[in-house]
Amino acid sequence: MGTSRMFRIFVVLGSAFMILLIIIYWDDVGASHLYLHTPVSPGPKIPHPPPHQGPQTSRTPSFLSDIDAFVNQFLEPGTGEPTDPAPPDTSNQSEKAEERYIPRREWKIHLTPVAAELRERQEQRRKLLQEMCANDSVVFPGKNRSFDDIPNRELDHLIVDDRHGIIYCYVPKVACSNWKRIMIVLSESLLRDGVPQRDPMAIPRDLVHNSSMHFTFNKFWKRYGKFARHLMKVKLKKYTKFIFVRDPFVRLISAYRNKFELRNEDFYRRFAQVMLRRYANQPTPPASVDEAFGVGIHPSFSHFIQYLLDPQTEKEMPFNEHWRQVYRLCHPCQIQYDFVGHLETAEEDAEHLLRQLRVDNVVEFPTSHRNLTASSWEADWFSTVPVEARRELYKLYEPDFRLFGYDRPDSILNE
Repeated sequence: MGTSRMFRIFVVLGSAFMILLIIIYWDDVGASHLYLHTPVSPGPKIPHPPPHQGPQTSRTPSFLSDIDAFVNQFLEPGTGEPTDPAPPDTSNQSEKAEERYIPRREWKIHLTPVAAELRERQEQRRKLLQEMCANDSVVFPGKNRSFDDIPNRELDHLIVDDRHGIIYCYVPKVACSNWKRIMIVLSESLLRDGVPQRDPMAIPRDLVHNSSMHFTFNKFWKRYGKFARHLMKVKLKKYTKFIFVRDPFVRLISAYRNKFELRNEDFYRRFAQVMLRRYANQPTPPASVDEAFGVGIHPSFSHFIQYLLDPQTEKEMPFNEHWRQVYRLCHPCQIQYDFVGHLETAEEDAEHLLRQLRVDNVVEFPTSHRNLTASSWEADWFSTVPVEARRELYKLYEPDFRLFGYDRPDSILNE
């Protein structure tokens, strides 16, 4: 009887010990490297003497490879060799795809340092964010809450790439389509004939904005349950976090041009019809966007601003992401971004960022100036908007102006 009882005690103690080991491994390794079969490769490899070449009897266990990849990212810069292990076994794929697979080389030695002015620019932008978040004169909803207090539904703009240790908060109308393309290429979440897609511009637009292509923070709950928030905070601490922003008023003009001056059935039904009924004396607006455009009916920019300022708008639903304030999308006072890009300096910032991430020899940012809304157009666009409405609009978006260093548009507000 005593022997049986002692045996049960040893079993219980042994199980508890194993659970403790699992928790420690999860916290120290798994939390920073959750895709256990997807290698992380942001760091270089230190050269070591070649090991004894003996007969290989079995493949290295995958969890050991994961630990190696995790450790490599903290090593000091060395030879510039890639840290990725050999490409995964593709024996079940076509021979053509296997032949086309090119192992990634994601560590690049640069002969010249990043320009001092670019480093200084980033330092100033990060410092400004910290100062504004600590400044009591900058007030907006949710500013002083903790990260734990942010509802899960408000974390859907934070895209995670565990392969390279990157978190990107996308802001619509700030080149987010192309940055999403970059994230798809880096995360290798899109395969073509079994081969990861390498060309960002070859990714169809419908896939770029397909939520299934991106692993965002708000999906953590479904995958990791009660560990989700803890894992988010671990990644926020260890990964490189970046955001791109734009002059808030110019972003609104761009949103209006794209969603209401072009034929967009979804935005017409959800928003344009509401604006036409409320502000354009159109009690029964056309049923479809084609009918509306056929008779020359669409909400004006002034109607759009009225819609944003109308208290009834947010009572019905939160602002759409295309005109929602950046502080509501990306939580800059709860998340310390490592890189803050501006659309106005997009080319320089993109090159600097990709180089900082050490992936500039893997992918290039696809720049495009087609149909780009210019800041110089602000006065013309706001000429139809009453001055008082412009000032109310500024109050609505003032936190974004101040957080990200955009000047108060006095020429528009003081007419």
